[in-house]
Amino acid sequence: MATVTRNDLAMRLRDKFGFTASQAGKLVDLVFDEICESLVNGEEVKFAGFGSFKILNKSARIGRNPKTGETAIVSARRVAAFRPCNEFRKRVAK
Repeated sequence: MATVTRNDLAMRLRDKFGFTASQAGKLVDLVFDEICESLVNGEEVKFAGFGSFKILNKSARIGRNPKTGETAIVSARRVAAFRPCNEFRKRVAK
């Protein structure tokens, strides 16, 4: 299975729209920075035909070490979550 990197995205922008490699790289970085900044500020980020990103606040809970079976406290935390839209799910299922 192949992995698409930031550089791959930048090169696709360069090839498709004629940006220089530097411009394409800056554009990809700018988009990801804006997504991150919006999520940090508590905003949900939605992309039509793709899905949405949001931050979930997870409460502290009692967990278990699967190797030893010992219980431990899992601290409260914030996690990023992605929810694909139905159109995206259908495309992936094909």
